[in-house]
Amino acid sequence: MLNAIIKGIASYVPDYVLNNEELSHMVDTNDEWIMTRVGIKERRILKKDAGSSYLGIQAVKKLLEETGTNPDDVDLLICATSNPDYRFPSTASVIAHGCGLEKKCYAYDIQAACAGFIVAAQAANAYIKAGLYKKVIVVCAEKMSSMVDYQDRATCPLFGDGAGAVLMEPTEDTSLGFQDGVFHVDGSGLENLVYKAGGSAKPATLETVAAREHYLYQEGRAVYKNAVMDMFNSTKDVMERNNLNNDNIDWFVAHQANMRIIEAVGGRLGIAEEKVLVNIEHTGNTSAASIPICLDEFKGKLKKGDKIVLTAFGAGFTWGASYLVWAI
Repeated sequence: MLNAIIKGIASYVPDYVLNNEELSHMVDTNDEWIMTRVGIKERRILKKDAGSSYLGIQAVKKLLEETGTNPDDVDLLICATSNPDYRFPSTASVIAHGCGLEKKCYAYDIQAACAGFIVAAQAANAYIKAGLYKKVIVVCAEKMSSMVDYQDRATCPLFGDGAGAVLMEPTEDTSLGFQDGVFHVDGSGLENLVYKAGGSAKPATLETVAAREHYLYQEGRAVYKNAVMDMFNSTKDVMERNNLNNDNIDWFVAHQANMRIIEAVGGRLGIAEEKVLVNIEHTGNTSAASIPICLDEFKGKLKKGDKIVLTAFGAGFTWGASYLVWAI
């Protein structure tokens, strides 16, 4: 019986820092308002004339270098993104090409919004457990600034750009790696968190551009309520199924969407504050990339055998939780 482990992790965020002071000159907001409501001080923005693939390429190249992985040995690359470079081809194919992975590597995109990392990792886990692939890269690349309306003070302080990537491989030690996960989707959430125009349901027109429908739309109150409830319930399910509690888990990593959401979920679960990994203050919400970026930032604290619970919630609505045991 095989298990899938994370063999290596890397991330990339752009150099440019958009802090709350600069943002206050762009839209009617201020540092106190933003910090009180969402706990974000600054976020990174990609200023290059490039798409999400650029971010993903930097993260994957770093991952290959740090793990000493030959690009010719990679079997599969899964890219989770809500900000693809193009309608087609896939951003995964662009990243694979940019990293020289094409000798035998297949690549494709998934769209699970902010839950993209845990969903893509679950897919990679299934491929590995089935014996289909031995080296799978999951990369989450999000140029969130490409869909943010910087005239909307309710949403523009939230988001930043970045990418995170993990190398997943098989192990016969089933005490390590991904142990369990629960995933859900509820399409009735569409109206509360949606990119309204530009798809086949509502193609781009002069009218959709004038109506500013080519930006992320979020009904904040509804999203907050559902995110707290759904991340709590899915995490509670995973913890109960695996006899986990505050005493025997080592780390809890929630999607870095909003500091108040993270505090609410962690508090309801009874997880000690020092076990909750948080980096949202200086990254903002990087959607699918937020969990791997956070794990990479704190990887110096993680030890082989650490029990880690992950949870995320995003558009769809789609949400879930995963339990893994760190193997590095």
